[in-house]
Amino acid sequence: MKKIITIGVFALFTVGNMNAQKKPYLDKNKTIEQRIDLLLPLMTLEEKVGQMNQYNGFWDVTGPAPKGGTAELKYEHLRKGWVGSMLTVRGVKEVRAVQKIAVEETRLRIPLIIGFDVIHGYKTLSPIPLAEAASWDLEAIKKSAAIAADEASASGINWTFGPNVDVANDARWGRVMEGAGEDPYLGSKIAIARVHGFQGETIADLAKVNTIVACAKHFAAYGYVEAGLEYNIVDISNSKLYNSVLPPFEATVEAGVRTFMNSFNTLNGVPATGNVFLQRDILKGKWKFDGFVISDYASIREMIAHGYAKDEADATVKAVIAGSDMDMESYLYVAKLVGLVKEGKVKEALVDDAVRRILRVKFELGLFDDPYRYCDEKREKAVVGSKANNDGVLDMAKKSIVLLKNEKNLLPLKKSGQKIALIGALANDKNSPLGSWRIAADDNTAVSVLEGMQQYKDNQLVFEKGVDLLSQKATFLTETIFNTTDKSGFEAAKKAAKNADVVVMVLGEYGFQSGEGRSRTDLNLPGLQQEFLEEVYKVNPNIVLVLNNGRPLSIPWAAEHIPAIVEAWQLGTQTGNAVAQVLYGDYNPSGKLPMSFPRNVGQVPIYYNKYSTGRPVDSDKNVFWSHYMDVEKTPQYSFGFGLSYTKFDYKDLKLNKSAFAKGEKVEVSVAVTNSGNYDGKEVVQLYIHDEYASIVRPIKELKGFELVNLKKGETKTVTFTLTNKELGFYDNDGNYLVEPGTFKIMVGGSSDKGLESGFEIKE
Repeated sequence: MKKIITIGVFALFTVGNMNAQKKPYLDKNKTIEQRIDLLLPLMTLEEKVGQMNQYNGFWDVTGPAPKGGTAELKYEHLRKGWVGSMLTVRGVKEVRAVQKIAVEETRLRIPLIIGFDVIHGYKTLSPIPLAEAASWDLEAIKKSAAIAADEASASGINWTFGPNVDVANDARWGRVMEGAGEDPYLGSKIAIARVHGFQGETIADLAKVNTIVACAKHFAAYGYVEAGLEYNIVDISNSKLYNSVLPPFEATVEAGVRTFMNSFNTLNGVPATGNVFLQRDILKGKWKFDGFVISDYASIREMIAHGYAKDEADATVKAVIAGSDMDMESYLYVAKLVGLVKEGKVKEALVDDAVRRILRVKFELGLFDDPYRYCDEKREKAVVGSKANNDGVLDMAKKSIVLLKNEKNLLPLKKSGQKIALIGALANDKNSPLGSWRIAADDNTAVSVLEGMQQYKDNQLVFEKGVDLLSQKATFLTETIFNTTDKSGFEAAKKAAKNADVVVMVLGEYGFQSGEGRSRTDLNLPGLQQEFLEEVYKVNPNIVLVLNNGRPLSIPWAAEHIPAIVEAWQLGTQTGNAVAQVLYGDYNPSGKLPMSFPRNVGQVPIYYNKYSTGRPVDSDKNVFWSHYMDVEKTPQYSFGFGLSYTKFDYKDLKLNKSAFAKGEKVEVSVAVTNSGNYDGKEVVQLYIHDEYASIVRPIKELKGFELVNLKKGETKTVTFTLTNKELGFYDNDGNYLVEPGTFKIMVGGSSDKGLESGFEIKE
């Protein structure tokens, strides 16, 4: 065959025709469903189950075949066609090697789908997803996902385990860094943007070489684990499930997402992996999802530890019946499922349904037509780390920064004539800003804040580390251990600060302190940083605090004392350039918080779209009302909050009328003026409150937003349209209702204040 291929294009076409004749499912002229219909009957039960099996990378695929142990077993399974997907194999040479086995050594030549955690970029990293959500810029978020897809696909990958669309309001949970924050409306919009960024606008776009399959996760309710504790149980109401948890997932289905990942948690006492209600009834039933579901890592096996499955066979039966189509790293489907089908404990029709779903996605990717379409070394070299991609993630990073406080006119920094002390170990760190979940990126490849600020050469810049953040090296797989004893750098930093006009302190979390397995019970600045901040403040209070973190932090002392605070998150490859350009005013910050910042951890979970109580305020001048004795019940910084170097004024809030029939559109308009001294962008936000309903509604719910560019002195009128989709809610049985009644609306620059009005919906 190799001799025929070298003859030329005509020979290749001839070989293709021969393959199509021998294997009719390779005929491109047939529809995908027709091709699946032709392929399924040819498959043995073992080959079908093989498609439901995913293995992690297990040997040096460019080296000799493994001998002995599980690696040899997996290798033999791959050669037999008993593997449907590989995980964490990356790079064109490696992917080509495993794909070659699948399509040239197996009987039916079914290609592998190659999965990888492309969470916020591949090698060129965007900000962590929570930071991107702070931009409220849907086009930028979509472009960021497209950059990630471009680099990943150029490296042989065609499937990412993202976006994470878990709504979460508990900052103790480390995986808030992967999501879009606490609000289901914003989360749904961002979910759609990320799906389209990864996959393209339509399913047909998956056939393009620069797109990859997206995966909505974690289905469902993982963002509500008790106490913010990783892998914990979830116990929430149906109202919370239908109105907060499920909307972003449903939005991804409507956007065309091709895969789902179930979650580690239980819901109503049933692990999500074995949850028929979630996977069969809602996802594949009510929503008519026709892609496939993959388990989370070993979550099928973990149903035994949950106490839900008796043994491996029982776990396998329950997972398949519930609708988990592919087994990630439990090894149970490949070991148990064939026997269970033959014993009559699992219907082969369920296996056929799962395999059809998996094959459908592979056909949509074009893998049957060209298994090596993602294996172009020239493209890999040209795309990964390109200038265009670096420019793209820099743009995303700047848009993700949130200005929390700005007094004393410290910001923006002057571009000449200032003595600036840059202080903090994170300021000169090129690894931490990459954040968590960046397993393809090379260590120490971020632009540090020091490097970014050094680009501005007309100021006198002095750097002092001050205090080591860590007491030992941090990795993705190990606990992060902080320095709590060594204060040897305090005095040098204080000396530098004392002689400076402005002190820029970069403090926060290390990049691996958030993410999976990184739950915290203390949301303060870790290690010695709080003490260090207060010591520097004593010698020079003119401090700009730049926060690098993967979750909301509790910073009550800083909020009271520090004149300028910049939430810079973990911004990825271009961190330092983004921070410097914002600090110096070359980019006017426009970000808004996607999660509330608590005053202390005792308030957590805290969120803006809370519910009223029977005693929401002190009306009788006594203690018997909903409050804390020791701190205000409001957050330190609210959802949707974020300042600018300019000022925006709101006026002329109008509705097209005051009373509406069901189904009529409610038109809301407001005039927004840039009354400050800089051009800038404002996220105009609209909230509603259904004042009385058959199920109590939150005191505020985001139902519209628009990112508006305004030159200084300019006024624009922003118009929102509210339809049944925005005005209704789900009851406890999952039925969508729009009820008559009165509604309040609020329009402003955050969830905590704005112009107010109202309207009525009549019978």
